[in-house]
Amino acid sequence: MLYIIRHGQTAKNKQKVLQGRSDLPLNEEGRQQSLDAGAARVYSSPLIRAIETAQLACGTDDVLTDERLIEMDYGPYEGMDLTSPAPEVIAFFMDFAGTPAPDGMEQLSSVVARTGEFADEIIEEARRGNVVISTHAIAMKGFLEYLTPGSDGSYWSKYVGNCEIYAVPVTDEGYGIPYSLYAGAGRPGE
Repeated sequence: MLYIIRHGQTAKNKQKVLQGRSDLPLNEEGRQQSLDAGAARVYSSPLIRAIETAQLACGTDDVLTDERLIEMDYGPYEGMDLTSPAPEVIAFFMDFAGTPAPDGMEQLSSVVARTGEFADEIIEEARRGNVVISTHAIAMKGFLEYLTPGSDGSYWSKYVGNCEIYAVPVTDEGYGIPYSLYAGAGRPGE
């Protein structure tokens, strides 16, 4: 079984700030969310909030990092206050599937390609036992889009809360349909 988990809450999540690749630690609530998540063989984004979530959720310091699991590159929008986002970012966030990322941001097709490449690389390992991936909201959506042929962008519009977990069955035929195990901790700031 493959489990994909979004990192626990950080102070910037609570402040509604677009943190993308900013390397911030979990806050107390995020640590508790991670401890409550539990689990197996562990991979993580190299950002500290994802590593810390993996360590707490899985009870191990034996976490392998991979750059392909990092959050979307928000470029010039990194650190933007999400309570008053730029108009082009609002348009993108309102229609991820139909609106290209603003200039300077990583395109969603790139997120899907790199997370999909990673998923293909670990499938044999996931067939043999449980694998946990600790990542970020947009990177998780990229995984879910890749693992669900025919989703037609439906995962881009789904909200992914802090420490939300998706399970993905793995069979001899490949990956099955992902399903949510935990609805996360609510919208940012809750």
